[in-house]
Amino acid sequence: MSDQNMKPFGLQVISVNGVFYDGKALEIILPLEDGEMAILADHEEMILAISDGVIKIKKPDGEWLIGVVSLGSVQFANKRCIVIVNTVEKPEDIDKRRAQEAYTFAMEHMQQKQSIKEFKKSQAGLARALTRLKAASKYSGLK
Repeated sequence: MSDQNMKPFGLQVISVNGVFYDGKALEIILPLEDGEMAILADHEEMILAISDGVIKIKKPDGEWLIGVVSLGSVQFANKRCIVIVNTVEKPEDIDKRRAQEAYTFAMEHMQQKQSIKEFKKSQAGLARALTRLKAASKYSGLK
């Protein structure tokens, strides 16, 4: 579908640290447990859980905005999309050294004897660190 045929919809992407995006969008691609999902203006109403991963927002000018998100949810109703996540950051803002340290720390913790709760927390930290490292490498050079 060409951009001329795509209708804009209202989009807000919010995290604990503030608003990442608030405006019109032609499309948003979200990371879910079982893959990615694209939302356009005429999408059915829904509420879904978002996984750690990369969101891609197509703005009305055709430019793509990339963000790395952690767990959250998305609601789409009345041609308005609201994404609420724990964290969101641009790939170019990711400190690769810190992300690598977090990955190493999580890997070390995964190998230790832990309660199920501690293991799940280590697993989540590992997933987030890996997502941040991949996104920083893949998208940080894009504008």
